[in-house]
Amino acid sequence: MSDAYIYYFIGPHGPNRKKSLSARPATLEAIKGRGKAVMESQIVVDHTELDEDGFLVAAVGSDSPEIDRITAQIGSLEIRAASRDDEAIDSTDGEQKYMLSLESRELRKQARILKSRRAELMAGELSYPSDTMEFMRFGTMVTSE
Repeated sequence: MSDAYIYYFIGPHGPNRKKSLSARPATLEAIKGRGKAVMESQIVVDHTELDEDGFLVAAVGSDSPEIDRITAQIGSLEIRAASRDDEAIDSTDGEQKYMLSLESRELRKQARILKSRRAELMAGELSYPSDTMEFMRFGTMVTSE
């Protein structure tokens, strides 16, 4: 288990080298000499999600940067939770096993919240909003009788 802290940064990007926000976050080490880290943008990811240069490997591609960002965060949370689960299985220390299980559950809870948010955003992008409203109305009428 190895978490890495990554940040978006402001630096010269694009063909005209205009200062702008980076498209992908990176570790502070990777940002050195490329720009200034936006510390408020800190994201925790598993080290396996970084390329050899310290940048987040982006495996998303929707038309919405916000949906892409949320999708990347969901993937990261799930990878980190699985890492905690693996470490808990290998642990012989009961307290450590318990703490790793708690961390795993919390990471999965955060992923579920983000999945819900992503679904809301994706529904908002549908070209047929009436379909979305019908689905939402149907969902509120379902009972567990």
